[in-house]
Amino acid sequence: MVKEEDWMFAERIEASIGEALSAIDRLADRNQAKVLEAFSEEQIADTHLFGSTGYGYDDRGREKLDALFARVFGAQAGLVRPMIVSGTHALSLGLFALLRPGDHLLYVTGMPYDTLHSVIGLRGEGQGSLREFGVTFDAVALCEDGTPDYEAIGKAINKNTKVVAIQRSAGYAWRPALTMKQIEKIVEVVKKAAPKCLTFADNCYGEFTDFVEPPEVGVDLTVGSLIKNPGGGLAPTGGYLVGTKVAIEQVAYRLTAPGIGAECGSYENYRLFYQGLFMAPHTVAQALKCNLFAAKALSEAGFSCAPKVSEPRNDIVLRIALQSAKNLVAFCQAIQRCSPIDSHVIPEPWPMPGYADPVIMAAGAFVQGSSIELSADGPLREPYLAYLQGGLTYSHGKIAILQAIRDLKAVTFHD
Repeated sequence: MVKEEDWMFAERIEASIGEALSAIDRLADRNQAKVLEAFSEEQIADTHLFGSTGYGYDDRGREKLDALFARVFGAQAGLVRPMIVSGTHALSLGLFALLRPGDHLLYVTGMPYDTLHSVIGLRGEGQGSLREFGVTFDAVALCEDGTPDYEAIGKAINKNTKVVAIQRSAGYAWRPALTMKQIEKIVEVVKKAAPKCLTFADNCYGEFTDFVEPPEVGVDLTVGSLIKNPGGGLAPTGGYLVGTKVAIEQVAYRLTAPGIGAECGSYENYRLFYQGLFMAPHTVAQALKCNLFAAKALSEAGFSCAPKVSEPRNDIVLRIALQSAKNLVAFCQAIQRCSPIDSHVIPEPWPMPGYADPVIMAAGAFVQGSSIELSADGPLREPYLAYLQGGLTYSHGKIAILQAIRDLKAVTFHD
């Protein structure tokens, strides 16, 4: 799979990024201390790892997990549930919880990720979108350099704007992930223009890539998936929402039913959710190291990457301009071939639900669809970007990238 000359190449790459790799270790140390302190302060015990059945009344494992996530993320309250099936589901849950007919939803990081278009009502009919419930929508484009347009954000807020949404990660766009300082500035602009307006952050792919999280800079509701960063590669399913007590109460009523809220809900074993959160700072650091190594190695192989080696990493996603559909397919197939699960499967582009273009996805993961595990995907549309994310171990990421570079060279040679 990997030849001796590949290892020599890897050693040269690592020597050039040694300082940046050490900085990632320091980030992991700080975040691990924060998580460990939260476990201690919440007095997490062995009994909390085991849940309940049926209605789940007085399920202490569920209640403690909610409180633990809230404390780790610096929020007033939290809602963590296995029945949240994806990040898109968690985002939809939060938006429907906060918005009412006649309200205005404003995205201030450009158009949201593709799968949210159906939730908002930009695509599809008769599915119960926000638009069908009378919620209007606008988006404020980012500046040309990918930074928020603070002046335009302030002007776009109107008397009906109820929720201002921030997508931290780039999604299928060639732009940097937002920094926490940028998110904090957005909150300041929003609250100055409309103090009662709620801020909403899509935190997917961003958890533990900084020393602070969106609730700590004033975001009212922050949302993410447990099969991404905060699940640490162990959580088998689920999503989380953290924020103000008022916002989380509304989310709980939307999740179950008015009058029930967070008082019900059972699951028989919470161990992997607790253990995954404990492991998350380390696991995210491994993914960031994979990202950094890939950026340097692929750049030397002739492909543009974002973020560049010299730029900060505010999510675990590396965007790679592969220049052609053939290269995109070859890259994803190489990642799949280096996966621990389904390495024998050859991924091909297909019309995936929720996406406007055919998408190729490489995801040979222990948890289906887990993007904290090494995976790569991209829509077959110009400029043929691959989105590489995850990596439970840095070693695995290195091996896969070395193989992908070898395969890309072979494609170029045959062309």
